Amino acid sequence: MTGRVIVVVGASSGIGLAAALAFAARDDTLVLVSRSADALKAAEVACRGAGAGDVDVLVDDIGDPGAADRIVARTLDRHGRVDVVVHTATVMGYGTIEAMPAAAFTAVVDTSVHGTVHLAKAFLPVMRRQRTGTFIGVNSLLGSVTVPQMGAYTAAKWGQRAVLRTMQQETRDEPGVHVCIVSPGSINTPIYYQAANYTGHHTRPPWPVLAPERAGRAIADLADRPRDHLSVPVGPVNPLVIAGFRLLPLVYDRLVGPLFRLAGLTREPTEPTSGNVHQPVSAHERVHGHWPGPR
Repeated sequence: MTGRVIVVVGASSGIGLAAALAFAARDDTLVLVSRSADALKAAEVACRGAGAGDVDVLVDDIGDPGAADRIVARTLDRHGRVDVVVHTATVMGYGTIEAMPAAAFTAVVDTSVHGTVHLAKAFLPVMRRQRTGTFIGVNSLLGSVTVPQMGAYTAAKWGQRAVLRTMQQETRDEPGVHVCIVSPGSINTPIYYQAANYTGHHTRPPWPVLAPERAGRAIADLADRPRDHLSVPVGPVNPLVIAGFRLLPLVYDRLVGPLFRLAGLTREPTEPTSGNVHQPVSAHERVHGHWPGPR
């Protein structure tokens, strides 16, 4: 399927940019949304080079309650319809519940949970009027398990999964409207290096680490063949980790802390930082992160 109008929120970096490039290769028309104006310009150039039918960019922050309505208005004004909405925008925070500043915790949760709600309230009525459309929410393995020192992000992704699953149930009356969930594991994107960090050590994606293009292809494939009422995993160990969390909670809790410190943290110390939680860092936005090399 080609020639569709695709809205990608969080399109300037990581999985969002990888998904935008996958859609561009299919000759789709793209509406790219991000907080970061400079990175968004680079994403536009890359998507045009990848073969997009047309590319429209919109600098906005989905954490703003009015952003989704502006995105809808811009898309319908310029393109007349919307076929697929992909919500990939997310920010990450590391640190214990005690250590994480309240403002950072709230911002991490708001981007995933309220960002999804804002987009749903704006776009689902349009899809119902069209009698067709696909809403794809990019969740996470951490939407199904918990990990110490990642409480803000797990709260965000558990909440987002609840919203997306409810959306799936509430759109059953409209067969042409689909709500899909993608749940990546560890992906080599810049998010790990831009996160708010109150652990005292630099962070990194835990092994096994997959390329962002793999998640981007999974998203583009879902737009071609929507799978409602399922969460599509991206990562070979996701089912094993979830099974351990649910079936062997005592063993899981005993192992998860040491494994996180070994795989998710480096020995390199760092000062506390809010990262890109409150504002974008355009210079660090790209498809790939630094793994396995140095920061």
